[in-house]
Amino acid sequence: MMYSSRRKPVLYFKEERRNEISKVPHQQEKFLTGKCTIYKLFGLCMVLVLVSLLWLQLSCSGDLSSGTHEDRRAPRQPPPPPCPADHQASAADDPSWGPHKLALVVPFRERFEELLVFVPYMHTFLNKKKIRHKILIINQVDHYRFNRASLINVGHMESGNDTDYLAMHDVDLLPQNEALDYGFPEDGPFHVASPELHPLYHYKTYVGGILLLTKKHYYMCNGMSNRFWGWGREDDEFYRRLRKAELQLFRPNGITTGYKTFIHIHDPAWRKRDQKRVASQKQEQFKVDPEGGLTNLRYQVDSRQELTISGAPCTIINTKLECDQSLTPWCLLG
Repeated sequence: MMYSSRRKPVLYFKEERRNEISKVPHQQEKFLTGKCTIYKLFGLCMVLVLVSLLWLQLSCSGDLSSGTHEDRRAPRQPPPPPCPADHQASAADDPSWGPHKLALVVPFRERFEELLVFVPYMHTFLNKKKIRHKILIINQVDHYRFNRASLINVGHMESGNDTDYLAMHDVDLLPQNEALDYGFPEDGPFHVASPELHPLYHYKTYVGGILLLTKKHYYMCNGMSNRFWGWGREDDEFYRRLRKAELQLFRPNGITTGYKTFIHIHDPAWRKRDQKRVASQKQEQFKVDPEGGLTNLRYQVDSRQELTISGAPCTIINTKLECDQSLTPWCLLG
């Protein structure tokens, strides 16, 4: 049995020794003169053994007790270092990252090879620039033709209250120059992929590829028109909306990398765009949509998935768009 140094066996042992010593004068003569029997020798040995064991017991108890007190006084061991994801999260909470948060909205359908490159690349790019962000992949899963503008409208609606500005961002366009600004466009829409930098499109009214807007400015434009099924022309119509809302358009300044500022990873040889113009779509594609946009957007979120690609988080929003075929019969290929 283990005893602490505060227990009483030591005092009991001293009293026992005093009693034995007090009896010695009366028994000494009898013990010394008497016959030393086997029983007396055995008893003496047992007493010595018990005294030794008791001494060892008390010594060990004292050491353990002092060790326990030292353990109580010792500081706690520091927690293990956080995993990389926790470290990135704490870094994003740093005040130097600023108060704004970007919703990177990517209209998407079936370009999974490009997505595997895009998400980790942009996550790393924005972290280097200390841009708080979340990547939203708006994946069209219905049977209608691809509608980039409507998917961007869905991204605006599903971006949440924790973001205050949008990036309308193509999945096949990657910025190569870290001097490009992805910060909060407080003064007006900021066209990152401007005509003098985009590798393919160089006309002055082009606002496609990558465009940043505050949510307030996007709402002032009523979002984008939902009439553009198939590829192209929705950006040109949106440029007219920017002008109607009297918003000043800004573009990068001082970028010297020219057409090498971005890399375009789309390969038209194996992934052709849906450029067909069906029936009245040929005439309607150049007209301004005065009423359509966020106000007449119709869609369903089929599912939502949180995904990590090479350590980069993103949210996949599987979306089913609705089409009023009396207004836009070209949402289905004839």
